[in-house]
Amino acid sequence: MTTSTNLMRQRRFLPLFLTQLLNALNDNLYKNAMVLFVVYQVYDSPETETFISGIATAVFVLPFVLFSATSGQLADMRDKAKIIRWIKLAEIIIMSVGAVGLVMAARGVSIETLAIPLLFVALFAMGVHSTFFGPIKYAILPQHLEKDEVLAGTGLVEAGTYVAILVGMMLGGALPIMASTIAVVAIALVGYMICRWVPPAPPQTTETTVDWNPIRASRSLIAFSMGNPELRYSVLAISFFWTIAAILSVQFIPLAKNVLLADKQVAAVMLVAFSAGIAIGSVSINALLKGDISARYSAASVLALGGFLISFYLLCRIWNLTPAADLFTVGEFMVQPLALALLANLVLIAVAGGMFVVPLYAFLTTRVEKHEASRSVAANNFISSVFMVVGAGVAGGLGFLGIPLQEQLLASLILCLFSAQLARRLHALEHQREPEFG
Repeated sequence: MTTSTNLMRQRRFLPLFLTQLLNALNDNLYKNAMVLFVVYQVYDSPETETFISGIATAVFVLPFVLFSATSGQLADMRDKAKIIRWIKLAEIIIMSVGAVGLVMAARGVSIETLAIPLLFVALFAMGVHSTFFGPIKYAILPQHLEKDEVLAGTGLVEAGTYVAILVGMMLGGALPIMASTIAVVAIALVGYMICRWVPPAPPQTTETTVDWNPIRASRSLIAFSMGNPELRYSVLAISFFWTIAAILSVQFIPLAKNVLLADKQVAAVMLVAFSAGIAIGSVSINALLKGDISARYSAASVLALGGFLISFYLLCRIWNLTPAADLFTVGEFMVQPLALALLANLVLIAVAGGMFVVPLYAFLTTRVEKHEASRSVAANNFISSVFMVVGAGVAGGLGFLGIPLQEQLLASLILCLFSAQLARRLHALEHQREPEFG
């Protein structure tokens, strides 16, 4: 905890931390304002709502599949701080387009033919924006931090990301749609000003040629990540984890409305609880490992996640209440007999997830040469995104097959077992590790 506190006072870390925090805040404020508006104001069908929620997740994740290889090469071959400034400048333009779409949707201006397509265009563009920022936020850490600070820095970035997601979800559910339009542009402007304080991070390789062919570059990226055993197991374990997260995120909002009979503010509270749990787990694992980058607790963490997921499913199964008139408000929901148990269970799922995934992210940047760190993170983003798109598609398709939302939760259990096995293999490799890369 002392290391974490010290880092928050350093220019070599704080501006990056705040830039990433505002980036995640804006992504989630916009996405949740959009999805909540569409689910609660435009459509009135559980199948369509789950489908739209799944499509939104897939649209945001798709750019990671298309452009991760390019983003990793650029981040390794150019100054990372300069790339951050260009990315944050683009965010101002993207959020301005998204704000126009939200205003049009709120006013009912050609919702189906113009407003919603414009909203999804902005969402896709934010996905592109995050694709190019993603490799930098982790890969820059070994360049600016000492070796024994990397795990603490990774945990803080992950925790900060989820605190920002938490706040973004709260604001997306609580703010009127017009206020959301102002907020997303204002946050983009503040983020650009802060990112200018990120210290230079020049390339640590003489290689300058970027392969702009996405197919060929992606093949090369996969070969790179699969050729290093520790990197391979880390990437695959993280990818299974984010597939679980994608499935759950698609299900949360329709589940809140159609199973728990709750309004959009309750859906936001559920997402907030999940994000808070990830943040708690992300910081806790650093204290538990005492700065050591190790997967020794990862298998147990993801198995605990599966156990908590089963109990969450059982709570949803026995939730058998009917609101007196309309959907439950937050106040009405919180006084229901099972509400606190359900939210506590959701937090525990996320705590276990944070404890599982943070050490694995540290593996990505410390088990390769420094000049390959961005490509390592980009490889993870690419493979995780493929898994997430499939997961979001499966989650959206299960609703159309008539499978109840509660039963859909169990689709994640098999992924927990895969993740645990990969984490065990990764931990076994720690004892055979070559000397640390410098």
